[in-house]
Amino acid sequence: MSQDYEIVIGLEVHVELSTASKIFCGCPTTFGAEPNTQVCPVCLGLPGTLPVLNQQVLTFAIRAALACNCQIAQHTKFDRKNYFYPDLPKAYQISQYDMPLAEHGSISIDTTQGEKSIGITRVHLEEDAGKLVHQSQGGQIGTAASSLADYNRTGVPLIEIVSEPDLRSADEAYAYLTALKEILLYTKVSDCNMEEGSLRCDANISVRPRGQEALGTKAELKNMNSFKNIRDAIEYEAKRQIRVLEEGGKVEQETRLWDADKGTSHSMRSKEEAHDYRYFPEPDLPVVYLSEKMIADQQQQLPEMPQARRHRFQKEYGLSEYDAGVCTMSPAMAEYFEDAAKKAVSAKVSAKTVCNWITVELQGKLKADGKEISNSPIASGQMAELTRLIERGKISGKMGKDVFADMYVTGKDPEVIVQEKGLSQISNSDEILKMVAAIIAANPNPVAEYKSGKTQTIGFLVGQVMKASQGQANPKLVNQILRDCLDKNI
Repeated sequence: MSQDYEIVIGLEVHVELSTASKIFCGCPTTFGAEPNTQVCPVCLGLPGTLPVLNQQVLTFAIRAALACNCQIAQHTKFDRKNYFYPDLPKAYQISQYDMPLAEHGSISIDTTQGEKSIGITRVHLEEDAGKLVHQSQGGQIGTAASSLADYNRTGVPLIEIVSEPDLRSADEAYAYLTALKEILLYTKVSDCNMEEGSLRCDANISVRPRGQEALGTKAELKNMNSFKNIRDAIEYEAKRQIRVLEEGGKVEQETRLWDADKGTSHSMRSKEEAHDYRYFPEPDLPVVYLSEKMIADQQQQLPEMPQARRHRFQKEYGLSEYDAGVCTMSPAMAEYFEDAAKKAVSAKVSAKTVCNWITVELQGKLKADGKEISNSPIASGQMAELTRLIERGKISGKMGKDVFADMYVTGKDPEVIVQEKGLSQISNSDEILKMVAAIIAANPNPVAEYKSGKTQTIGFLVGQVMKASQGQANPKLVNQILRDCLDKNI
């Protein structure tokens, strides 16, 4: 990509809130129901119906905005955003325009240059639209002969989180979305499941000559259903705009659709401005006044945020930046690790050891089985006990993997499995010395090679002792005793 241009990115993230009912009616929000079975006259916008604001929606939105360090408005109102599209039964969306719920926030992201603060312009509430099911291969609107409308999603509560144009690369956008998703998961306001549409993102992208202050003409990218697609789409669009400018053309302000299969975007329509939507105050909903107590209550509901927890894990448990990141990628993972680490440390076992077993062995197995840490068949306390048995030499690391495999299938405590299978490690020096003496006597050639300077043959002899002990001898002790015997010509 040309170094003569700077990329400017702003993201609009739509987040479905995890409430049991919709924002203005009592219809359920369950994902995956049969089409048009979770609708009523209110969310379908039938004549004579009136919306009523869901209190839980408001509290979740305040909590999310506070977690993004936003200033909560003293009062806020709803507006009608008018546009005509088949998935919008009222021909308008109840949203917020000039008096949003919250403004002027920020979140920090980690970049190659260090920590960077990304501004949050606003957080506002709105209702979701319905869903169009396009009758074409791949479900793309551009190639569909017809589309079907499912209104189950109509009226599902959303918050829209709009960033400042502070992002300067696709990688920064990826880091921002990752940090934002973690915050939303920690606050428990949304499950952020992109496959189910709980988290959706539109990207506004422009380029400008490096050093220029004025922003370039932006294009909005839609139809991106994963963080990887968002990163790929941003990189493609930035290159496309730079190519247009270098060829003497002009970037058009438009909305473009991303085609992940082709790795390209194409024009959908000209980009709307605010006046195109003919915003006006929603006449059927009163102004909402937010008390200091309501805001304070939600402030108290905030947990330790992921970035703060990462830093604490590094300081308190001696984890690397990478390990701390893995152990805090979700609230469930952080809680699992910390519970295991506390039990391990109290038994004088390194938290780093526990971290390794969780992030490598357990996470690897869970990922292979399509499970989350919250569904782990091995409890956090059992992981701590397994590492204690290894660190104290009762079982070897290799035995530990066998015990772990059994734990994962049966859910039994590691101590029980060790006893049932007779896996206790032999750490008695006299017993190991007898085995070492027997192996030395039975292998005169390798012994002679070792004494002649070919010290690598020690590996063969250690292997013979381990074989004789059926893998139960302490390998470290075997190595030590074997070297002592050979060096002393025993």
